[in-house]
Amino acid sequence: MSYRPTADTTSNPPQTSGAGRAAFAADARERIFRDLGLQAAMGGANGGGDWFASGQDVLESRSPTTGELLGRITQAAEADYERVMQAGQQAFAAFRALPAPRRGEVVRQVGEALRRKKDALGALVSLEMGKILTEGLGEVQEMIDICDFAVGQSRLLSGPTLQSERPDHRMMEQWHPLGTVGVISAFNFPVAVWAWNAALAWVCGDTTVWKPSSKTPYCAIACQNIVNEVFRANDLPAGVSGVVIGRGATIGERLIADTRVPLISATGSTRMGKRIGAVVGARLGRTILELGGNNALIIAASCDLPGALASAFFGAVGTAGQRCTSTRRLLIHESIYDTFLAQLRERYAQVTIGDPLAMATHMGPLIDEDAVAAFERAVAAARQQGGEILYGGTVLAPLYGRRTFVEPTIIAIENSAPIVQHETFAPILYVMKYRTLEEAIALHNDVPQGLSSAIYTDSLREAERFLSYGGSDCGIANVNLGTNGAEIGGAFGGEKETGGGRESGSDCWKAYMRRQTNTVNWGGQVHLAQGVQFPG
Repeated sequence: MSYRPTADTTSNPPQTSGAGRAAFAADARERIFRDLGLQAAMGGANGGGDWFASGQDVLESRSPTTGELLGRITQAAEADYERVMQAGQQAFAAFRALPAPRRGEVVRQVGEALRRKKDALGALVSLEMGKILTEGLGEVQEMIDICDFAVGQSRLLSGPTLQSERPDHRMMEQWHPLGTVGVISAFNFPVAVWAWNAALAWVCGDTTVWKPSSKTPYCAIACQNIVNEVFRANDLPAGVSGVVIGRGATIGERLIADTRVPLISATGSTRMGKRIGAVVGARLGRTILELGGNNALIIAASCDLPGALASAFFGAVGTAGQRCTSTRRLLIHESIYDTFLAQLRERYAQVTIGDPLAMATHMGPLIDEDAVAAFERAVAAARQQGGEILYGGTVLAPLYGRRTFVEPTIIAIENSAPIVQHETFAPILYVMKYRTLEEAIALHNDVPQGLSSAIYTDSLREAERFLSYGGSDCGIANVNLGTNGAEIGGAFGGEKETGGGRESGSDCWKAYMRRQTNTVNWGGQVHLAQGVQFPG
């Protein structure tokens, strides 16, 4: 089912929402809500059954595109949190006993359910978060892909057999389910990041409690509805998957301080991550922290120019710059600096801004007016710190009655400028030139964050240097592609103020389990390690 308008509404978007656009939006919302089991008023807690909430605090979800009210969620109170957590704890005792391949089969069914709901859920992501529909659908595809990955992983939760120094002994490692895992997600990927964590946690035998962003609550409700149906069909105990929608000061703080939650996986700002790390660390819990990025793309003199332009363009403009892997800085060799920027500005001039559900749109709105204010502050700070605006830099006149649309912006500035050292979640690209690869790498690494990085070069030596121990200091380093668009098969995460955590593929499953070393004496004689002799 298509949730797009029948005609392009964004080539010359109206200053306010017209009757035709309003009628389409209402119809699309109604169909999306119906297909995903959503209602205009819902409780914000679910422990595997019905939605409920005992508090009085109501959260309104509004479209960042039009400002229209999507619905009202009664936020979870502490009593609701406790009810969900107890359901998760009770479910864990039974769920961990289910053989891992059987848990993998359940996750396979979740992936199939997501395939059936892909169009509706992708459209909901666009409606509630504001990213264009192709990106919304791509985010759901990430969920499907991680389910596929997790199914295979469910038969590979293995540890090595080790050689013992003692005769007639065997050593081995086992991995056991960890417990109830807390997942805290951000608005910019309102469904995929939860799935990265949940699919792996489930095949590992863990239960999950999810605190989603308050800016995208319906995305979380839709996901929980989908998995609830699968879990019920498999006679799984209620509580394998739980959701609590509530304020960070109440539900968030309760979750991160809860000693029943051995692992907190959190995506968000560096400031938030430092708070979570301190609280969870104080109780000696574990964290996976996916925090800010300040990602740079190096454009070498020998680069494939069309490919480099395409990667820089999508990296900076895609998702309106609201990805943690968005390209924030562009380091261009001085010999092609002017040529590259001239062609990049031509591409920027062709960006269509408007309704994210329309076919021709390249860039939708920022998530809310607070994000717009942060964009304005960053542009002003860049000017004050010696930056030159090469393109954009302004907030657009209200579209559909909303002041949430901005121009994608290019600013020439020094890497040392204070504003460049911080992440602004907006389509702002800082550009600078370099002479040597050593200089480029030094500039590249000279920020507090270390998530994603890339270089465009046809030089094997430059590529290998960038990937070496003396090259990029980021958790992700790419050659001849952009900083964003990571595949689920690789471990995702970064270094420094990005947090150091890893999610998704590779061996990230180990974070959701506890390691146990086993030694078995099958020979009958007692032998002490290290040759210790103890009389008697």
